[in-house]
Amino acid sequence: MHFVDTHTHLYLEQFDNDRDQMMDRAFDAGVKHLLLPNIDIDSLEPMLALCRQFPGQCFPMAGLHPTSVKEDVLMQLDVLEKKLSENNFCAIGEIGIDLYWDKTFLGEQIMAFKTQLEWAKTAGLPVAIHTREAFPMILDIVEKAQDGRLSGVFHCFTAGIEEANRIMQLNFMMGIGGVLTYKKSHLPAVVQQIPMDFIVLETDSPYLPPVPYRGKRNESSYLVETAVKLAEVKGISLSETAEITTRNAINLFKINTL
Repeated sequence: MHFVDTHTHLYLEQFDNDRDQMMDRAFDAGVKHLLLPNIDIDSLEPMLALCRQFPGQCFPMAGLHPTSVKEDVLMQLDVLEKKLSENNFCAIGEIGIDLYWDKTFLGEQIMAFKTQLEWAKTAGLPVAIHTREAFPMILDIVEKAQDGRLSGVFHCFTAGIEEANRIMQLNFMMGIGGVLTYKKSHLPAVVQQIPMDFIVLETDSPYLPPVPYRGKRNESSYLVETAVKLAEVKGISLSETAEITTRNAINLFKINTL
């Protein structure tokens, strides 16, 4: 079986001591392709270096994470926009709005998000959207920006069926990760109502590990645990789950898996 981890931060320092072994575990588990969302200008080079080390298996994104939006937002955006023309990115991401940690720069977050949505339309790239405590605002913004050229995924989707329906009307996908496996999660009941054509798998590693790895560092090989749970929730086989979610990822991000 072949899986794609559509959202994983494997270039972060949490993996510095065992990155090669961790990559081997992912490949051995069938997670053959890894999509790396960017955080800010400082994470660009570590991310690109990992993609150079594993060409055809690791694919980079370019974007400014909403929690990295500070006083220097215009400088960060300027650097990232220039980098877009210098490298082959599979998406604009990780972008979005996060109102959980800090609302100080809400205006700047909205500006940065709208700006990067326009980059995506111009470049013909999908977007990987981070949203935390930002529904329905973020959907309002994407709906207004959608002119038929926007595509992408709402990463770490944990909202309800109302939000899922709006996302599907936008022709966007939802990234499903470890939260699906949590005992008290409402997500299985929501995912049950979402057609498989709108689902991709992700880990968001090193964060949000699935059961039975809660409390530990997440990694891409653990994607299989989420896939097993998704298969159970949807009442289909694990191989069918792998086939559909991998096809969805390849079609959305246009990655070359040969």
